[in-house]
Amino acid sequence: MPPSLRSIPVANAFVGVRRSLGARPRDTYVSPQFRDGEFHNSRPMRVVEPGSRGSMAREFATKGAVGKPSGPVPLVTPSWPAEASDCAATWLGHSTVLLEVGGRRILTDPVWSDRVSPSATVGPRRSHPVPVALEDLPPIDAVLISHDHYDHLDTATVDVLTRTQTMPYVVPLGVGAHLRRWGVPRDRVVELDWGQSVDLDGLVLTCTEARHFSGRLFAQNPTLWSAWSVASNGRRAFFGGDSGWTEAFAEVGRREGPFDLTVLPVGAYDTRWPDVHMDPEEAVRTHLELRGDVLVPIHWGTFDLAFHPWAEPADRTRAAAEEHGVRLAQPRPGERFEASGELPTGAWWTGL
Repeated sequence: MPPSLRSIPVANAFVGVRRSLGARPRDTYVSPQFRDGEFHNSRPMRVVEPGSRGSMAREFATKGAVGKPSGPVPLVTPSWPAEASDCAATWLGHSTVLLEVGGRRILTDPVWSDRVSPSATVGPRRSHPVPVALEDLPPIDAVLISHDHYDHLDTATVDVLTRTQTMPYVVPLGVGAHLRRWGVPRDRVVELDWGQSVDLDGLVLTCTEARHFSGRLFAQNPTLWSAWSVASNGRRAFFGGDSGWTEAFAEVGRREGPFDLTVLPVGAYDTRWPDVHMDPEEAVRTHLELRGDVLVPIHWGTFDLAFHPWAEPADRTRAAAEEHGVRLAQPRPGERFEASGELPTGAWWTGL
C-alpha cells in the first residue's frame, strides 16, 4: 500500500461513497445514441484493453511526480463586473470555466472538491486550490455538464450550487438522474440529446456531439456525454467538455459557428486512449474546424490523470497555436479576460 494511504482509516475512505455514485442506471432513452442498454459514440472508439489495465495501474503508482507541478501554481482571485460581459472567460481549473456570453453567465463542469473520486480521501487530488469559494460566485444563468465522470460532475459542488444559486443545470441525457438523486428539483434540470437546444430567455444552449464515454462505477456508458454551443445576443462560445477528436466538430462549426471563444480540453492524453482525450495539436485542429477566434485550453494542470509531464499540454498547445496563427489565451487559474481585449499569453507555468 502506498505510504500516503497507510494513515487513512479504511472506514473514512468509504464515507459518502454510496451517495457520490449517484443514480443507478435503470432508464431507457429514445435516442439514436442509445441501444442495448447503453449510449454509444457515432464512430468507433479505441479504448484501453482490459488486459493492460493492471500494468497501467502499476505504472501510474510508480511514475512519481512527473504529472504534478514542482511548486505552487500562481492563482488569481477573480472579480467580476456587476453585469456579465459580452464575451469573457475565467478559467477556475481543470474544466471549470465561468463564461460570459452576450451578458449571461454560464458555469461549466463545476468541481470544487479536493479529490475527483467517489471517496473524499482517496483518488486524484488537486495540484492547486480553486481560486474562489463557491459562495462567492456571481449569479449564474446556467450550469453546463459535459458528462458524469467525477472530474466533471462533483456531488459536493452540486449540493452547494443548488443551495446558493437558482440556475438550471443543462445536461446530456441520463445525467439528470444523478442530479435528482442528490436533491436537485426536477424543474431545475434540463436534459438534452445531441442536436437539441434549450432557450433560456435568449440564452441558447445546444448539446453537440462529443467522443468519450461515461459511468461512475461499474455501469458501462449509462449516460450520454456531450460538448456545448452557447449563444446569446449575437455572441457564441463552444465548450468541448471532455472529448477525443471527432469529425463531428467540423459539422458543428458549419452549423453553429463561428465562435468567439472555444474552450477545449488539451490534457490527459495518451497513445493508449487516442479517441478518449484529444491532444494539444488536435485541440488546435478542432478550434479551426469550429471556426473559432480565441482558443482557451482546459483539462490540464489541476488533476494528474495521465502520464505526460505536468506542463507539456500548455507548451504543446502554445507551439501548435503559433504554427497555425491561432489566437490563444492561457490564463492563470482565476484570471478573467475579455475576448476582445488583451489576452493572457504569459508562460506562467514555466519552471513549475
